[in-house]
Amino acid sequence: MLRITSGQTECGCTPQGGAPNLRPNHGKVRGCIARNISAWPISLFGREWFRSPRSVGAIAPSSAYLAHAITNGLSKTDGPVLELGPGTGAFTRALMERGVLPEQIAAIEASEGFAATLAGQLSRVTVIHGDAARISQLTPFGPSGAALIICGLPLLSMPPAKVLRILSGCMRSLRQDGELRLFTYGPRCPVSKVIRARLGLVARRIAFVPMNIPPASVFSLRQEVHGL
Repeated sequence: MLRITSGQTECGCTPQGGAPNLRPNHGKVRGCIARNISAWPISLFGREWFRSPRSVGAIAPSSAYLAHAITNGLSKTDGPVLELGPGTGAFTRALMERGVLPEQIAAIEASEGFAATLAGQLSRVTVIHGDAARISQLTPFGPSGAALIICGLPLLSMPPAKVLRILSGCMRSLRQDGELRLFTYGPRCPVSKVIRARLGLVARRIAFVPMNIPPASVFSLRQEVHGL
């Protein structure tokens, strides 16, 4: 396992020649294509996609619109946050723009290329090169230490057994009142009813993002609490 903690640039800033600012254009459409699909994430995304298209599981980097939706309502009080499959870092940056401290974010990325680049672009965020199925062993926050997990993994392209391992690890890593947020390109939750029932999860769609490419839905999953 390669654990990378970056300290090269200031949090949330655009380094020279580096990643673009992915803050969504609130209320203005002009320039959205330039912001959401720019040279830096496209070149990195394209390189990793050609290496392993199935593991990337998308046709384009997540847009600023999707990043805005999946982090909606969050603030600096919502850490620690675990991110699974951060890719080009759109959600990571959105978390910091919401006020979540970079020291309160840990991103687990299976692609060495994505992990190394993300660590080189963000300051004080813990970037871990590893398999999300080992989240219980990789989380720096300890058992039941995370308040929120944001999942950018292509769950629908994974075997159900691996999805179950990832989700089970997520539940062990979350606080009792913790939340798992994820997205999918279809209208239904990407976690099957069988797995949700086995883990006692309740899913709720919290956003639809038509401006993403492709359009995406955001879901919130929590474990049922009995006996209250």
